[in-house]
Amino acid sequence: MAKPNYQYEKRSKELAKKKKKEEKLRRKQENAGRPVEVDEYGNPVEPAGPGPDAVAEPQA
Repeated sequence: MAKPNYQYEKRSKELAKKKKKEEKLRRKQENAGRPVEVDEYGNPVEPAGPGPDAVAEPQA
């Protein structure tokens, strides 16, 4: 039986980790121009559209 190639497994894990890190960095750079709102706990909040509190124009 052939013995496992641990160096190949380690290298493939490292490459996957590097790819994931680069993808995350790219997404961060894309979102850098957008303002981010945070709630009182510091969590990011997505901007909401007009909700039920929005004033609607009366229909005649």
